[in-house]
Amino acid sequence: MTTESESPAASEAPRASDAPSLLGKGIEHGVGDHFRAYISRLRGGEMGALPAVGGLIVLFIIFAFANDKFLTERNIANLMTQAAPLVVLGMALVFVLLLGEIDLSAGVTFGVAMAVFVKYTQPGGLSWPVALVLALAIGLAIGAFIGFFVAKIGVPSFVVSLGLFLGLQGVILMIIGQGGTYRVIPEPIKAIQNSNMPLWAGWAMLAIALLLLLGVALWDRARRAASGAPNGPITIMVAKLIGIAVLGAVVVFVLNQDRGTEARALSGVPIVVPVVLVLVMIGTFLLDRTKYGRYIYAIGGNKEAARRAGINVTMIKWTAFMICSSLAVVAGVLYVSRVGSADASTGRDIVLSGVAAAVVGGVSLFGGRGRLLHALVGALVIAVIENGLGLLGFSAGATLAVSGGVLVLAATVDALARRRNGEVT
Repeated sequence: MTTESESPAASEAPRASDAPSLLGKGIEHGVGDHFRAYISRLRGGEMGALPAVGGLIVLFIIFAFANDKFLTERNIANLMTQAAPLVVLGMALVFVLLLGEIDLSAGVTFGVAMAVFVKYTQPGGLSWPVALVLALAIGLAIGAFIGFFVAKIGVPSFVVSLGLFLGLQGVILMIIGQGGTYRVIPEPIKAIQNSNMPLWAGWAMLAIALLLLLGVALWDRARRAASGAPNGPITIMVAKLIGIAVLGAVVVFVLNQDRGTEARALSGVPIVVPVVLVLVMIGTFLLDRTKYGRYIYAIGGNKEAARRAGINVTMIKWTAFMICSSLAVVAGVLYVSRVGSADASTGRDIVLSGVAAAVVGGVSLFGGRGRLLHALVGALVIAVIENGLGLLGFSAGATLAVSGGVLVLAATVDALARRRNGEVT
């Protein structure tokens, strides 16, 4: 799936200048220059998550008018918990998709890990922290297995992961048994998707997130100024932070409203929200601001050029599959926390939705293009489609048909954008 484009992979990677700073050093571009450069990238086919964001806005408007329950506090909270496992799984797959590879076994990887976790945390079994470490170790081992065959032996990732997709389903059956289901989930794990933070904690979470974003933006600009690289206009940074602050404040305010029943009050930001935000921030930092992340983009843009530049392609690929499988297990934890059980089908059907989330959000199937945040946007698009159509009474078949159509459209947009850039697909 990897394309051998001659364009430098670094140009596809997220730029530190995307987050301007307050430091007076370095060259400052004006807002007009920044805007013209953005328009030029759009004309060149580098649309990123723009189509997905536009689609998300349109879907919100359509479903809000079609059903008055869609924008209620209860449904917004439900939408977030519904999307959380898909967001994390999509993020996991970004690491291998950026390399031009794929992992079709990520869903059943977390199925195996969760089968072990739930089985051994039954009464009289292991403590849940020990079982969780064991589950994460299983994910890491499966990722290392896939990475070995892909990176060291040269077997196509599609073939290896498809083989594991089939084989690991058999492993789940051996662990749980045909038709078996484990319904007892440790309370701390169950609370992730089913409990809420205190009202003040939601505002504290927003404040901490804004401070971290500001700190990273200033750090980016300090580094660029020190190296003599140009910085973007400060107004763009301020506008981004204000936009995030306003959107975050609206979300926290809505979720802090009482959405319970007469018998039970229910309010506050779901605990899963800060869990996902922390994963997004860590993963984004790893991909956008470390050598490891730049190497992933370089390999996805042009593997042979990356090899000649001295990048250890084998090791980067190997570790990317390990990260993917480990993050997939985290998605599995969120999944069983929400559904409250693990059975022989756990994780079997979600992996293609994870790929769809990343691609719909703007991550290229051909490698070298996309960001971790794009998987979050794509997962929200798919979750909104499922949620909105469900509220309107559409069948599961109609939901799958619409989601499939959106995926094909996103892949087509990606292919056309690469052709416009003169890249071979």
